[in-house]
Amino acid sequence: QVQLVESGGGLVQPGGSLRLSCAASGSIFSVYFMDWYRQAPGKQRELVATIAGGGSTNYADSVKGRFTISRDNAKNTVYLQMNSLKPEDTAVYYCKAVASTWTRWGQGTQVTVSS
Repeated sequence: QVQLVESGGGLVQPGGSLRLSCAASGSIFSVYFMDWYRQAPGKQRELVATIAGGGSTNYADSVKGRFTISRDNAKNTVYLQMNSLKPEDTAVYYCKAVASTWTRWGQGTQVTVSS
């Protein structure tokens, strides 16, 4: 059973950068999609970025041009590079794996953008 563990969150000033990692305990080669979601206090969880098995990506309009999702199948890891961070990017960030017969969520990592 694949488990996901996020890391890389923290406190950063506006305009700064962070790279989140999502490490899978098993192979993600057969996973259809790897997603990053975020949930800010009092708000619904929202999809931030998606990467398909073939490498195609999609982003929420609010992060286009600032965030980049990538995957390393050899390391069973998905990354979210976040640049030009804004206070409104503050949230708990979760990764999600979607396969043909199962879905898994990580436990989340806090990102706080504040001066």
